[in-house]
Amino acid sequence: MRITGQDRLNRQRARPRIARLWLALQPLRSCVSFMNTGAHPDDETSPMLAVLALRDGVKLSHACATRGEGGQNALGLETGKSLGVVRTREMERAAEVLNMSQYWLSEEPGGSIFDFGFSKSGEETLQHWGKERVLKRFVQILRRERPDIVCPTFLDVPGQHGHHRAMTRSAFRAVELAADPAAFPELGLGIWQVKKVYLPAWSGAGDAYDDDVPPPPETTRVDGGGGDDVLGADYGQIGQWSRAFHRTQGMGAWVERGQKSDWPLNLAWSGIGVLGPETKIFEGLPKTLADLADFAGTPELSEPLAKAQNELDAAISAFPDDKKIREHGAAALGFVRQALKICPDHAKSEILHRLAAKEHQVSKVLALAGRIDCRIAVAEPEVRPGEKIELELHLYAPEMEVGAEIIAPEGWSVGRWEAGRCRIGVPEEARPGNAYPDFWSPEQANGEVFVRLSWEEQGQAVSLDIDLEERIFVLPSHSATLEPVATLLNLTKPGPVEILVSSRFPKKAKPELVAPAGWSVGEEERFALDPEPGLKAGIYEFALRLEGQPVQSVSRMGYEHTGALRRVGPGVARIRVLDVKLPSAKIAYIGGGSDRSDHWLRALEMDITNLGEDALEKTDFTEFDSILVGVFAFRTRSALNRRLPALHDWVQNGGNLVTLYHRPWDNWDPEHTPTARIEIGRPSLRWRVTDENAKVTHLVPGHKLLTTPNMIGEDDWAGWHKERGLYFACGWDKAYVPLLSMADRQEKPLHGALLSAKIGAGRHTHTSLILHHQMEKLVPGAFCIMANLLAPAKA
Repeated sequence: MRITGQDRLNRQRARPRIARLWLALQPLRSCVSFMNTGAHPDDETSPMLAVLALRDGVKLSHACATRGEGGQNALGLETGKSLGVVRTREMERAAEVLNMSQYWLSEEPGGSIFDFGFSKSGEETLQHWGKERVLKRFVQILRRERPDIVCPTFLDVPGQHGHHRAMTRSAFRAVELAADPAAFPELGLGIWQVKKVYLPAWSGAGDAYDDDVPPPPETTRVDGGGGDDVLGADYGQIGQWSRAFHRTQGMGAWVERGQKSDWPLNLAWSGIGVLGPETKIFEGLPKTLADLADFAGTPELSEPLAKAQNELDAAISAFPDDKKIREHGAAALGFVRQALKICPDHAKSEILHRLAAKEHQVSKVLALAGRIDCRIAVAEPEVRPGEKIELELHLYAPEMEVGAEIIAPEGWSVGRWEAGRCRIGVPEEARPGNAYPDFWSPEQANGEVFVRLSWEEQGQAVSLDIDLEERIFVLPSHSATLEPVATLLNLTKPGPVEILVSSRFPKKAKPELVAPAGWSVGEEERFALDPEPGLKAGIYEFALRLEGQPVQSVSRMGYEHTGALRRVGPGVARIRVLDVKLPSAKIAYIGGGSDRSDHWLRALEMDITNLGEDALEKTDFTEFDSILVGVFAFRTRSALNRRLPALHDWVQNGGNLVTLYHRPWDNWDPEHTPTARIEIGRPSLRWRVTDENAKVTHLVPGHKLLTTPNMIGEDDWAGWHKERGLYFACGWDKAYVPLLSMADRQEKPLHGALLSAKIGAGRHTHTSLILHHQMEKLVPGAFCIMANLLAPAKA
């Protein structure tokens, strides 16, 4: 997926220079900084942040614990770490809309701070993540960003997601530690005193959560009314522009103009003596550069800072006059630099980072007002250690002479520009690209390689770092694609398993598959793996080597809104050997685009047919014994809803229908979607079991679905991953029989995880167990349960 001319046209049309100039002017209004904190992608309070950034000029940042690896994917099949890669880029794009810096506590795919699934406990979450690890990283972020205000999105109250509770709880402790010289001195960063911590004075209850206690009292509020006349949108709408980039979560809602939304806040902690009700969040803080000298106790800076702010205000007022904006911007830059030179040591911790931010903000304004346009194309963004990359510079600067210097990591060789082209050499020891950056900011270039523009504006030297059009990604020195990377061997149908090796690098290197005991390995490239007699059930790993070196695999993914993405992982194939008895059944699968149940049932050697949209419109359901409806299919498959009467008739006449979990808003009508009433519970926190090891009780031990063809026992509930299930049914017609009981600790048992009803001559079973996820994790019990569910209704 490469950037095309059409992509460039779309981007230019969506972000004209005049709009970008107006947006770049807004941060000149203020020198206050505000950090929003959350646990997952989309936890930002985007509409409120849009108000603070665009109306008030506040410098924004967002600290997020995870990459959302444990969530559901509304767009495609990426899960786990690959989903984390996609959501990392989505967060960058969402932050860009708000001119906001984005930090992650999670720094690597295999780290402890990971979205391990839904939790109902902040303490449990911190045990998973590592409390000390969370605090150290949080303190590092606070000392690096130096925000005046910290504001978690959620409250630390029962009924709220445990990840949210953990982040809010940690925010208070991290604020204390960031100001403590004895805390984490190894970070090598100066201490920082946050000035205020606000909590939301609104409830987080809704479809997902159910705060058990009222929110704290309001002490101030952010007025969310109005909008930006230049952009032609309300602040609430601009907030949705940002949220719309969280597409794997289905975010981004249309909001009509004129719908006012205020944001009540509670001043939960203050480090500057401000207590009680406030008219605005800026009380006690230096709202502009003109206020900064008094705030920092530096009367010698009063004059240059006041003059700088006057020039910044004049630059904003001059819009859209490019010439006047440049005049006032250059003058402001001179006064900012004058203040930097004479700033006393005792005030540097309060002043230097604010003035450095202003330098960058003004430089960006000067580039846009000066009509500088720079695009750096990459001939091929994927590169191997020891190879070279060619860059092509397209620089438009009609009113000044602009220099362009390539900045690359230490050890990389950078050639000279020749006819607008330059070659860069990647060292042999270069490490593979990082798909989990720990920081993204609109105030810097974010790639390893970028171009630094430099020019002179009315006597002031100006520079601005520009990212390449596509980020360079260093591939491993030895890589290959294994297909499949995970599969099954069912001992009821034993036979060779084939692993195909493709896309080898180096291309002429001979592949070697290192097999565990109990297997014989066939020829290279298309390895036939034969189980030896007596092979036991379990997971077996096969590591690939090239030239004696361990191989890494490269996963490629991407969407229109993210661009091309890559993730490097180990070159290992895994085979789950299991013993599952299979029903004699012809099965149809109606997928919703969010699970691969069909893939795993096919790997289990079941007879399964995928019904695409055309086939679903025309298929005679009587061709099948069982039909499996995938996760979210009633939301994503319009033909399924049109064929619902025919599907119900098929069940009445003896068909076996199995529906996987849906949310209440996934076109699930309790009275009409199932064959008889099933109501899905909300908020979801009350209708799920998050403990993957929760005890499961069989309410009807002799029921066919728990005994035929596989006897389901305790072993089938062992080794589960993430959770038992979610979006359990909270009510159902008497025709349905609840088969299972389970609960999280200290909670009442839930019976809506697996319901089955005899409907005429057929059967409908609805399950909220996350069987599709357990199959991805090669949990053997999930395959046994799924095989039973898909056994024909007729004997």
